[in-house]
Amino acid sequence: MTAIRLVVGLGNPGAEYEKTRHNAGFWLVDELAWQHKASLRAEGKYFGEVARAVLPGGDLWLLKPMTYMNLSGQAVGALARFYKIAPEEILVVHDELDLPPGAARFKQGGGHGGHNGLKDIIAKIGSPNFWRLRIGIGHPGDRNEVANFVLKKARAEEQQAIDDAIAKAMQVMAQAIGGDMPAAMKTLHTAAK
Repeated sequence: MTAIRLVVGLGNPGAEYEKTRHNAGFWLVDELAWQHKASLRAEGKYFGEVARAVLPGGDLWLLKPMTYMNLSGQAVGALARFYKIAPEEILVVHDELDLPPGAARFKQGGGHGGHNGLKDIIAKIGSPNFWRLRIGIGHPGDRNEVANFVLKKARAEEQQAIDDAIAKAMQVMAQAIGGDMPAAMKTLHTAAK
């Protein structure tokens, strides 16, 4: 079982995007940083906000790319290369259109499903084999509305469901980070049913 050494939260920098659906990954990484008393600080050479949490199994790096979503791989690639972190040791947390608000799912590998942040990470690290934690935000119903939808605030009840999904995911993060992904997945995926 491979432990996770880097957790990346995807989102867009700036106050205008802070509360938008596309920033679900940022919200979970902020929560992880708070839980581990790790301070996220701007690091130019990693193109984002970075924190190091000291855990019993070793260091855990937290990263919020500040490159805007479409260039997320620039930050992930820079930090992963510097610390020699393999794709299998990376967990990327992102918003997921194909899951309803309130759902959260782990997955390893696969395609990018049209998610520009994932697309850029795959291109920059040269592998799709990193772990993903998909935070459901729902779908607007019309694919032409997707770009507008992800960059808007969720309705209050949807936001509550998204926050609940993040809270459920946080309950299994220690297992996931420690490398027991099957147990984390079983708990998280069963709780959602």
